[in-house]
Amino acid sequence: MGDEGRNRMSPKKPKSDYVIQTVSHALRLLEEFRAEDELGVTELSRRLNLHKNNVFRLLATLEQRGYIEQSSANERYRLGAKCLELGETFCRSHSLLDQVRPILRDLAQEIGETVHLAQMTSFEVVHVDAQVHQQPILAPSRVGQRLPVHCTALGKVLLGATSECCRQLYDQNVVAGRELPARTPATIVDPIKFYEQVRTAAGLGYALDLEECEEGLSCVAAPVYDRTGVAVAALSASGPSFRLGPDELLGDIVPKVVAAADRLSRDLGYTPG
Repeated sequence: MGDEGRNRMSPKKPKSDYVIQTVSHALRLLEEFRAEDELGVTELSRRLNLHKNNVFRLLATLEQRGYIEQSSANERYRLGAKCLELGETFCRSHSLLDQVRPILRDLAQEIGETVHLAQMTSFEVVHVDAQVHQQPILAPSRVGQRLPVHCTALGKVLLGATSECCRQLYDQNVVAGRELPARTPATIVDPIKFYEQVRTAAGLGYALDLEECEEGLSCVAAPVYDRTGVAVAALSASGPSFRLGPDELLGDIVPKVVAAADRLSRDLGYTPG
C-alpha cells in the first residue's frame, strides 16, 4: 500500500494538534479588549504572559490588517474597525438575531428594563444581543461578555433545558465535586443546591438570579427552542434589586419574559409537544 493509502487509513488527529500558536496568541490578545477600551504593550504582555517584543509584533500585524489601532493621544491600543465589520457580518448571518431584535425591543419597552439574548458556549453564558430601556438606573448591556453558568439566571435555565449528556459534561468539567466560585455573598456555591435550582428551572421554564452574579442586580431568564426542540438560547430581563425584588419578578416580570421567549421559539418553528 502506498503512502497515500496509509495516510487515508491513519487515525484522525484531534483538532488541537493543528493549532497554530501565533494565531492563538493573536486571538487571545483581541479577547483582552472585551472589558477594556484601551491597553498598552506592557499590560498586554503581563496578561498574556508573552514577551513585549512578541506582543508588539502581534499588535503591528493586527494594526496593519485593521483589527487594532493605536491612539495618537497616549500610544495605547484599541480595537479597530475590522472587528466591527466582522461583528456586523456575524449579525447578518445569524437569523436568530434578526428575529430576536423586535422581541427584545418590545420586551424592554413593556417592562422598562434591560433585556438580553444569550447562548451557552464552552459552559459559559455568552451575551449576544441586548436592548436597554431608557431609565435613570438600569442594568448595563453585557453584549460580548461571558459569565459563569452557575450564578446567572441565563446559565441555570440553559443548563436546565439542555440534554442530560450536556449536564453530565458540565458536572465533570466545571463542577468536578468542588464548591462553585462565589461572585457575591448570595452566589450558590453548593453543587447540590445549584443542581436543585437547575431542576427547578427545567420544570418551571424560568430561572432567577437574586444578586448571585452581581450585588444589587436581579434577573429572570427563560429558554428559547428551535424547530427541533433544542434550547438554542435564552432571554433575560435584569435590573436593580430595589426595583426587581422577588415579588416584582414573580408577579410581573416572569410572565412577560416567558411569553417573549415563547414567541421567539414559535418564530423559530418550535411547536410544544
